[in-house]
Amino acid sequence: MIEIEIPEVTSCNESACAYNTDGHCHAQAITVGDGVHAGCDTFFNGSQHVRDTARRAGVGACKVTGCRHNDDLECQAPMIRVGKHECLTFAR
Repeated sequence: MIEIEIPEVTSCNESACAYNTDGHCHAQAITVGDGVHAGCDTFFNGSQHVRDTARRAGVGACKVTGCRHNDDLECQAPMIRVGKHECLTFAR
């Protein structure tokens, strides 16, 4: 098991994502962006949502080079919020 500190995804408004249960992301870690857009690359459209609601997601990687929180492809924000199709914490 690898233990590292990464920013937590504190909320997610993308209810169609299989990792979203009750407004929270329960993936182990997400990837933000495709190099230009600050979308959640981990989004998975599915009607069956994860059952492990004790686990909270973190940001494993950020590919948005234009975000001030991005340092060497890693998010340095204290936490992020995800909205429909985008990272709401994104800042130029």
